[in-house]
Amino acid sequence: MTLQNELGQLLPAQRHVRWKLRTRELLLGPRTLVMGVLNLTPDSFSDGGRFETAQSAVDAALKMLDDGADILDLGAESTRPGSHAGDSAATVSSTEEQARLLPVLEGILRARPDAVLSVDTYKSETARMAIACGAEIINDVSGFHWDAEMAGVCAESGCGVVLMHSRGKPDEWARQNQLEPDEVLAAVRAGLTESLLRAHAAGVTVDHIVLDPGYGFGKRFDENFALLARQAKLLELGRPLLAGVSRKSFLGRALAELHSGNDALVDARETASLAAMVAAILNGASIVRVHTVRVAVEAVRVADAVLRF
Repeated sequence: MTLQNELGQLLPAQRHVRWKLRTRELLLGPRTLVMGVLNLTPDSFSDGGRFETAQSAVDAALKMLDDGADILDLGAESTRPGSHAGDSAATVSSTEEQARLLPVLEGILRARPDAVLSVDTYKSETARMAIACGAEIINDVSGFHWDAEMAGVCAESGCGVVLMHSRGKPDEWARQNQLEPDEVLAAVRAGLTESLLRAHAAGVTVDHIVLDPGYGFGKRFDENFALLARQAKLLELGRPLLAGVSRKSFLGRALAELHSGNDALVDARETASLAAMVAAILNGASIVRVHTVRVAVEAVRVADAVLRF
């Protein structure tokens, strides 16, 4: 079956889509799903260094589940702007990434065997180990571009996949040229199409795939708002969308006038994060990736109520 035929079976007009994961399915459409972020890094832009022990991270994860998270996304390497993520000189090896990640993943599943866990990694060996330990989803910020083995690992395991668009690697973002609003959409669409082609070539079928526009990943500040306003056009690619806008720097820049001309710091972006999240839902996102789960769940309920009409 060609990629075009596969995509033709899942038109954007279909409101309810079953996302196939490794051992189960999630129904996307009746309500927006909330993915809680669990950063296991010492240097994440948002909340790095929060956890001194694996158990403290497990406890935080269980709290997010109790607060209403449908999925937890565990990451153990920072992809903040300027980092060397995706390079051969990456500061976090697969071994170190797994040492941070796997004990927490296993601890969560011991406490909550039915939890749906996603692993945020672009490294195929980490993905392989995480899947063996019970991960249902691999969230690849490179969209299968930074590790040639990743697509094959995902195809072999039958896991769910999030393919995200990144305009280059983090240490290249500061040098990117400013794009016009329609150029931003075109670039993201082209990149996600290439990711879908790579997935298809490796044997990952489209019913395992969700797409992420990649807010903040190589998009300059206002480009993110232009993309958010046009996000629904990406549904023409035939797959559901995940939006991760929580605490991103473009929100801090938008609030600068309220903060004496300085970008709002990360801990002052929560209200802006909720506003951008609701905009993403109203523009077609089926899943939202958030840091503060409880308030996000409440805002999602309101956005979903609007969409019912």
